[in-house]
Amino acid sequence: MSLYAKGQPFAETTRFAPSPTGRLHLGHAYAALYARRAAAGGRFLLRIEDIDRGRSRPEFEQAIYDDLAWLGLDWEKPVRRQSEHMDDYGAALDGLEARGLLYPCFCSRAKIAAEVARAGAAPQGEAVTIYPGTCKRLSPDARAERLASGAAYALRLDVARARAETGPLTWRDRGRGEQRATPEMFGDVVLARKDLRTSYHLAVALDDHLQGVTLVTRGEDLFEATHVHRLLQALLGLEVPDYAHHALLLDASGRRLAKRDRAATIQSLREAGRSAAEVRALAGFTN
Repeated sequence: MSLYAKGQPFAETTRFAPSPTGRLHLGHAYAALYARRAAAGGRFLLRIEDIDRGRSRPEFEQAIYDDLAWLGLDWEKPVRRQSEHMDDYGAALDGLEARGLLYPCFCSRAKIAAEVARAGAAPQGEAVTIYPGTCKRLSPDARAERLASGAAYALRLDVARARAETGPLTWRDRGRGEQRATPEMFGDVVLARKDLRTSYHLAVALDDHLQGVTLVTRGEDLFEATHVHRLLQALLGLEVPDYAHHALLLDASGRRLAKRDRAATIQSLREAGRSAAEVRALAGFTN
């Protein structure tokens, strides 16, 4: 049920949820300031999404706190760090598995891409490959044999079976209105790996519920991901927040600002002598 279906007015709870995999840039500043403004007189939360063990670094996490404080932002304590809540994600995963909604996938990314190409299917979106369901068709004996061998695997959500449980679903975007959830556009998404009992989709959906977030603000590049999150909310009995997907800051060539492209960081702007007010203005916030 939507948090807004209860008919009682209340202040928003929003969040800014960066990953400590590099320094914050102007795009992050915009997202954080946007979320803080949307909270108005309500709660503004900071969440550290550090489940990417290979790329997360303590120095980047500390830099997040330093940069946000320098920009003049404050947030409710304590900060939720995803790496400290793996039991929450594992319990949700176990519940889905017990209902027969998950299955192990032993395919490599290269194999999945090759099978999609042979089937004549085009990838959906910049980095989305629809899984062809290879391992869903494994016999119980073949599946048990591979698990017993210690092979690496991912746990995929059987979206068709999940949709049969939930029926039609909708969610509300503040800018685009009511949306019909179509998570099947992603195919059977990965919710965990053998060595990591969660994924971005599972952790985010559960975190927003556990933290009482009423309005999720994030970039428009994550608009489609909300379809998957709405399905997980229904399956896990989670509250449904509203969403506001904001525009992205772009560089001179029209590409969105990104860590991988070495976008100018808040740290570099500080070191160049920019004031916090100037950096907020560069991000589009003058007050």
